[in-house]
Amino acid sequence: MFRKTRLFTPGPTPLLPAAQFAMAAADVHHRTPEFRALYSKVLDQMKTFVGTSNDVILLTCSGTGAMEAAVSNLTSPDDEVLVLSAGKFGERWTAIAKAFKCQVTIVSKPYGQTFTLDEIKAQLKPTTKVVFMQATETSTGARHDVEGVAKLLQGTDTLLVVDGITGLGTTLLDVDGWGIDVIIGGSQKALMIPPGLAYLAVSERAWKRMESSRQPKYYFDLPKERKSAAKGEASYTPPVALVAALGAALDHLAQQGDGDLAKGRDLLIENAETCATMTRAAAKALGLELFALASPGAAVTAIKAPSEASSDDVVKGLKSRFGAIIANGQGEMKGQLFRIAHLGYFDYLDTIALIGALELVMSSITPGRFQLGDALRVAQSVFAEHTSKAAVAQPA
Repeated sequence: MFRKTRLFTPGPTPLLPAAQFAMAAADVHHRTPEFRALYSKVLDQMKTFVGTSNDVILLTCSGTGAMEAAVSNLTSPDDEVLVLSAGKFGERWTAIAKAFKCQVTIVSKPYGQTFTLDEIKAQLKPTTKVVFMQATETSTGARHDVEGVAKLLQGTDTLLVVDGITGLGTTLLDVDGWGIDVIIGGSQKALMIPPGLAYLAVSERAWKRMESSRQPKYYFDLPKERKSAAKGEASYTPPVALVAALGAALDHLAQQGDGDLAKGRDLLIENAETCATMTRAAAKALGLELFALASPGAAVTAIKAPSEASSDDVVKGLKSRFGAIIANGQGEMKGQLFRIAHLGYFDYLDTIALIGALELVMSSITPGRFQLGDALRVAQSVFAEHTSKAAVAQPA
């Protein structure tokens, strides 16, 4: 049978064709007026995409580089910081903060769960310099209460730093309204371009905190990058092709919103929420259990492996039979869960195709548990309900 490989992974995600064309045509030197104009335009568009009036900084790295930059620029050795950890990426905040000699307090929850505000409040102290958290924990599919945490910190000197790498473009995040001091994103997620660019939106009080930071830094010197960005440049050689791709992706989102980038971003979020709801309903119809049941996110749906098999069997079955690439569990969760992404360049047809393929794979793993078409039927119903509500909400 002819197969077409399709990514359903939470990063890298499928590439936007217009972005691929822009990369192929990006034959420009980075110290020229042409590139400065592009770079300045992209930085301005990124403010709209993130939903902030704060400066946005681009870094040539993965999202982990931006996480490290946040720690190294906002703290000093022996600073007390609080990490909210409920998965592999919460653990990454802990590892980075310890590498920079911070005194780390951890609010920890089992994989797939999230924190109560009382649990967080109990660990906050007047001496807590920064709280580090995820908007969505990509390793488990859980969504955390960023707004609630931000409210806990109002009126304090404690900064809030949010890993929004899979949250941005899939979850409503009122960066300025809630008072998020730093939010981090990555190019290979909802923005539909390859890995290699990370970005940070930084509040004025976070910039002020950087003046007293005593951590070592060179490449990830954010104040230096801010000065360069004001001139339409990066401090060091930027990935010119990726910047061109980013510009094309942001233009595409604006076109989706009839020329309004903020509207296009909101449609992207709505699309992820719809595809995620369809997938969760389909999984239940197949007799499968969701991993992050209490607080599921829209970036990725994590589903427990059936008792009869490992998640390896599901991942391998989708790849070998249909060329569909989904993600296994990470670390200790490998074999226990599989993850299906919804962020970025996915739509209704992609979701229906994946659900249909998953039905066929699961019918061989758990025969007799459901009828072919059960998952597709409930997913169709979810989509019909979501789109009818959206149509009613549209002004005449």
